[in-house]
Amino acid sequence: MSGQASSYQAGKRPVHVLGPSIVISFLAVVAMIVGLLVWSGHEVDRVANNRDRALARMVLRESIERLGHVQESSTIWDDAVLQMRKRPLDLDWIDLNLGIWFNEYAGIDEVYVLSPQDRPVYGMRDGRRIVPENYIAVEDVVAPMVARLRRSEPVPAQGSDALPMLSPGVSDLAVLRGRPAIVSVKPIVSDTGAIRQRPGSEYVHVGVTYLDKRYFNRIGADYGLDEARYVIAPGNDPDETAIPLQAQKGAVVGYMVWRPFKPGYNVISSVGPVLLAVLILSGIIICLLANRLARRTYDLEQSRSHAEHQAMHDALTGLANRAMFENRLEAALAQCRRHNTLLALLYIDLDQFKQVNDSLGHPAGDRLIRLVAHRLSAEIRGYDMVARLGGDEFAILLVEPESQAAVERACSRILAQLERPFDLASTQAFIGGSIGVALAPRDSLERTELTRKADIALYQAKMDGRGRYAFFTPNMDEDVRQRETINRELRVALADCDSQLRLHYQPVYLLATGRVVAVEALLRWEHPENGLVTPDAFIRTAEETGHIEVLGNWVLRKAMNDARAWPDLRISVNVSPIQVRSRLFVTTVRRILQETDIAPSRLEIELTETALMSASLEVTEALHSLRELGVTCALDDFGTGYSSLSHIRDIAVDRIKIDRSFVNAVDTVPGAALVEAIVSLASANGLHLTAEGVETRAQLDFLRRVGCHEVQGYFMAQPLAAEAVTELLQGQRGSGWLHVLPATDAARNERVA
Repeated sequence: MSGQASSYQAGKRPVHVLGPSIVISFLAVVAMIVGLLVWSGHEVDRVANNRDRALARMVLRESIERLGHVQESSTIWDDAVLQMRKRPLDLDWIDLNLGIWFNEYAGIDEVYVLSPQDRPVYGMRDGRRIVPENYIAVEDVVAPMVARLRRSEPVPAQGSDALPMLSPGVSDLAVLRGRPAIVSVKPIVSDTGAIRQRPGSEYVHVGVTYLDKRYFNRIGADYGLDEARYVIAPGNDPDETAIPLQAQKGAVVGYMVWRPFKPGYNVISSVGPVLLAVLILSGIIICLLANRLARRTYDLEQSRSHAEHQAMHDALTGLANRAMFENRLEAALAQCRRHNTLLALLYIDLDQFKQVNDSLGHPAGDRLIRLVAHRLSAEIRGYDMVARLGGDEFAILLVEPESQAAVERACSRILAQLERPFDLASTQAFIGGSIGVALAPRDSLERTELTRKADIALYQAKMDGRGRYAFFTPNMDEDVRQRETINRELRVALADCDSQLRLHYQPVYLLATGRVVAVEALLRWEHPENGLVTPDAFIRTAEETGHIEVLGNWVLRKAMNDARAWPDLRISVNVSPIQVRSRLFVTTVRRILQETDIAPSRLEIELTETALMSASLEVTEALHSLRELGVTCALDDFGTGYSSLSHIRDIAVDRIKIDRSFVNAVDTVPGAALVEAIVSLASANGLHLTAEGVETRAQLDFLRRVGCHEVQGYFMAQPLAAEAVTELLQGQRGSGWLHVLPATDAARNERVA
């Protein structure tokens, strides 16, 4: 028995010895696990808190930079400089471009425009125009910033993620009206450099965005900053995190406070009691916790990566944005310099995209942009790049193409893809594209210069008729310089229209009586160096630069004033579709008719066939309004475009004018038949008919024989000054037959626009 007892006691001792050890070891392991869990939770909370602080600072910094970038969309603009110099100010224009538009487009709460003497000349608050004197409420904060701007040229912020500013500016945080706000001041300067301004003497645009509850709610929702808000001073709540809102000179204007996300604390709270209650599952729980912590860390990393991705990619298409594309272009150009390889930069602009947006709505337009991005990406190699630069503008970087022929093939494929129909919901959209191409090193090895030349080539492709590609050539640069020269000199001419601009009038004869019944006003520019310039040399530039309305209104007023001397004549004036598209055009015509006391029935508005057939709804409505006023409408250059009877009926023209090219062909059988058909068409539709460019007696006799109503051309009379028109009318009094003036050789050689 004793042996058995001894043996038993020997067997039991390890149990007693190991029991406490196991318990202690287990408790130690549990304590280590709990301690590790608590430490890990705090560490994750600290990482998350640091991430939230960095994110909040980044959001504030980007908000300040964004306000300056938004202002540049309208403050770097020749028209803005000129409009601010006008007296009286065109407040409606300022609302649309410098004031209320910023509230609607970018959420800017207040806008002020200061004169070169720092006096307020315009004010806007909450989307409504206010008296400029309200500026006094923000003057204490804004005035020093304006003074800094005028004393020097601050270098724009160039952070790692910041886009460069295009003009000097001063931005800061401040407290205005008891609320925190971002204040940004920008000079209103020329975008072309054509308008000279002494530094410090510009008009200044002041933008104010309040950091209100809506702002903090938005960034809280977008970036996971729970209960984000503004406080004057932070409290002592341990469950809240705050960062100071510091002005540039270090002054704290308040604090941004939010309730931080605590993934570690959440984990401990959810699994701690279970861990303590069920020790036997500690191993499983540890694994679960480790897994959850890993997932939390991964989510934080993914959030950071997502933020970086958003900063360098287009949100709609997922393509590279302008910033990423420019970085890649710089790297590709550096490679091109080192190895002397070929590089192709393609700028792509979609044709007819605006019509899709207008007719089908913006959701359809967004879908179309995504489909275009997909097709473009499918047409390039894996190491090339497609980027969306904004709106309907794309860019493609072809790295080391085999040759220019390979680039041409790529352009052809891209155009073919863009011409294919796009399926949008229940309909199909047909667009197209224009491509401008610049090659490195042939055209340039500098990013700015290469992109400029690609943009010039794109412009040329669109001017050549769209739906095509164009490679940059040096003569395109010369065309740009010539257009800029014409634009600059035209500005000078428009500053005093009467000194350089002239109106000539070509008489229009009624074949039934042989008398002058109308005159067509023809614009000439008497250039101080180049002599008499016809409109085909400068009208397109005037349309592109926005001068066409000033030019067209002068022509209209001048013609009406001259017409007072010819009470029995109809006055025909050519107008641009851009001019007619203006909402003020009908009002301007009505006012000029009242000022000159000319009957509306004496005025005839001429639009070219191509312009009328592609007329927008605004042009069509304007022409209907003019007809209700009593003004008639003529379809110029009939037969040279793509008119149809339905278009003529819808636009409701009163007269069609046979183009000179058809009149010159009446001595041929096909030409004569075509003119007879046009006369029959006009008669069948109750339209008056005028033939242009009559230069021979045979042409005149033919037109009289087929029933044409009116004629004009050098055979009867060349374009005349207003005084010569008066003499012509006096000379035909008492005569019932066609009065024919001899056409000089110089007149015959002159091109009539």
